[in-house]
Amino acid sequence: MVIQPMDRREAVSAALAHRGSDGLLVTGLGSSTWDAAAAGDTSLNFYLWGGMGGAAAMGLGLALAQPDRPVCVLTGDGEMLMGVGSLSTIARKSPANLTILVLDNGHYGETGMQPSASDTTDLSALAAACGFDGSRTIGTMEDLQADARTYFAHSGLIFRRVLIATGEAPRVLPEKDGVVLKERFRAAVLSG
Repeated sequence: MVIQPMDRREAVSAALAHRGSDGLLVTGLGSSTWDAAAAGDTSLNFYLWGGMGGAAAMGLGLALAQPDRPVCVLTGDGEMLMGVGSLSTIARKSPANLTILVLDNGHYGETGMQPSASDTTDLSALAAACGFDGSRTIGTMEDLQADARTYFAHSGLIFRRVLIATGEAPRVLPEKDGVVLKERFRAAVLSG
């Protein structure tokens, strides 16, 4: 089977389709933030505008602090490569309510489309080596749509590398003020 990388915006929309009303979302900088906002900005989205490499670790902390709520991290391959060391700690803690989705286009999209190392570093294999059970790469929209039912379902610790095309979608820019984002997220989590 020949894998055609998916449209990023369509892939994110499909990945978040089964979120429900209590799913918490942490996004990495740039495209993952814009795509999550395009799929529906909500106070349950926590956008990390400038914390490159920190999204997965932030998701771990949130999953441990909120064990009854599903937590999903949506980030890119460049950011995951910056924070790859967090995968060992995440696997060791192994919260049953955490999903990490890595949108992999093989480039650092936010700094000029330089090639990332995801062509020589298989992030799903790396996550498996760190201890993630069932870590895998998703290469088709059909597989993503079928798999997405588990992302917000307390299905255990999940890691998915989602192959996406390098195309650019119009930017949907949510709130940028870190204090505003923190306070609206905190209020939404505490009220839920």
